[in-house]
Amino acid sequence: MRTPHTARRLHALAGVLLAVSLALAGCGGADDTSGGTAKAASDSRAEQAGAPGGTADHGNGKTPHATPVLAPSAIIRTASLTLEVEDVPKALAAARTTAEEAGGFVGKETTRRDADGHEHTRVVLRVPTERYDEVLTGLQGTGRVVDRTARAVDVGDQVVDVDSRIRSQRASVDRIRALMDKAAKLSDVVALEGELSSRQADLEALLARQASLKDRTGLATVTLSLSETPVRQADGTPGVTDALAGGWHVFVTMLRWIVLALGAALPFAALAVLLVLLWLRVVRPRLPHRAGPASASASAMTALGPPPSAGPAPDPAEETGRD
Repeated sequence: MRTPHTARRLHALAGVLLAVSLALAGCGGADDTSGGTAKAASDSRAEQAGAPGGTADHGNGKTPHATPVLAPSAIIRTASLTLEVEDVPKALAAARTTAEEAGGFVGKETTRRDADGHEHTRVVLRVPTERYDEVLTGLQGTGRVVDRTARAVDVGDQVVDVDSRIRSQRASVDRIRALMDKAAKLSDVVALEGELSSRQADLEALLARQASLKDRTGLATVTLSLSETPVRQADGTPGVTDALAGGWHVFVTMLRWIVLALGAALPFAALAVLLVLLWLRVVRPRLPHRAGPASASASAMTALGPPPSAGPAPDPAEETGRD
C-alpha cells in the first residue's frame, strides 16, 4: 500500500523525466533545422557558382557551359614554298611587293649561284595571319611549284597559361613591394629586395615569352625558295653546243685544279729557293777549300825546284855523218 509521501516522490520523478525528454526533443529539432538551413545555403552557393552569370537553369536541372572559341591569334602558321622561275630577281621583287602590300616584310634573304651559273634565292617573308592564304596564293602564281609545305600549330593553351602566370607574378611583385614599404629592419629590407629581384626576373621572362607568342601568332612565316629553270633540249639529245660547253667546262675545271696545285706548291718552292740562296751566299763561302790532285803535284814540283837540264838534243845530220 502506497503512502502519501511515496506518491509525491513518484509524481516528482515523473515530472523531472518529462522535462528532460522535452528538452532533448527540442535540441534535436533545433539541430535538424540548422543543418537543413546550412545545406540549403551551400546548395544555393554551388548553383550560383556553377551557372554563368550567377544563375542556374532550373528547367532541366543542368548547368550550361560556355563553349570555348579558338581565337585566330592563338595559331602559329608557317609555310615553305619552292618555285622554279625564269627570272629570279624579277620573281623576288614580285614576292617582296606582295608581302609589303599585305602589311608584312622580308625577314631574311640569301642568294647564291651554282656551278652552272643558275641563281638560287631563299627569302623569309613575315605576313599578317589574316592575309596568309592570300599571300601564299599570290606567290604560287609567280612560277612552277616544285614543293609546298604548310603547317598550323595551336598555342592557345600556352597563351592562356602565360597570361595567367603574368597576372599572378605581377600580384606577387606588388605584395613584395608593399612589404618593403612596411619593413623597418635593414635585414628584412635586404631579404625582400633579393626576393623582389628574383620575382621581377621571372616576370620579365614571362613577358618576353608573351611577346614571342604574340609575334609568332600575329605574323605568319613563309619561306620562299626561287631557282632558275635550267635550259634543256626538247629531244634530250646533246648537240654541238652541249659538247662545246662540256669541253669548256672540263678545261676550266682542269685549269682550276692546276692553279690550285701550283698555289699549294708555291710556299714549298719559295722555301726551297730560299734555302739554295742561303747555301750559295752564306754557307758555301765560309767552308774551307780542299786542294785537288793537280794542285798537290804543282806544289811538290815547286818545292823540289826545276829538273836538271840534259843539254841540247843531238842533230840527226851530225849523227849520220859520224856513221
